[in-house]
Amino acid sequence: MREAELSGLVPRRRGRTTIRVPGVRVADDLVERQFRPTAPNVLWVADITYFRSWEGWLYLAAVEDAFSRRIVGWSMPITCAKNSSPWRMAVDRRQPAPGLIHHSDQGGQFVSLGFGQACTKAGIARSMRSRGDCWDNAVAESFLATLEKELIRRQSWPTRAALRTAVFEYIEIFYNATRRHSTLGMLSPAQFETMYLSEPRRTHNN
Repeated sequence: MREAELSGLVPRRRGRTTIRVPGVRVADDLVERQFRPTAPNVLWVADITYFRSWEGWLYLAAVEDAFSRRIVGWSMPITCAKNSSPWRMAVDRRQPAPGLIHHSDQGGQFVSLGFGQACTKAGIARSMRSRGDCWDNAVAESFLATLEKELIRRQSWPTRAALRTAVFEYIEIFYNATRRHSTLGMLSPAQFETMYLSEPRRTHNN
């Protein structure tokens, strides 16, 4: 590749999106790197990253169902402030039964009182990874790295609107519906869930 003057995509150094509240950790790690639940809406994982357009930054917050790798909630605000929109989208879409685990890092978005109250009301248990160990939230971080590699870094983005539209199409039209995953037997998240729900004599979670 060097002789042909070719290069693969090289990961870039990232700034911080996990803004911790000093001295605060409101949940233990209930997952302990066990990211293979046996049904949908048993374990959701969440993370935040950011991308640059010519007009400025956009932050992507995403909630992913660990069973099917489906992105069930997401939003792209212009600041990394406390933002419950992805979580609310996920709850509205999936209507999970009580007992679901929501796993994240220890960022201020996830330790906030409002977010905790909303989880308690919905019967959702919060789980948080340990500090400084990316493997404790590997599924969520893998999705964000894939999106950056397959979409964001392949062109520049003149406007925030264009970037949001592209991310919407990537998540809702491509990633969830058609992108195949080796961990899902080369099925897309939507196909994997459809296959699960079509299996006879199975009692399904909501």
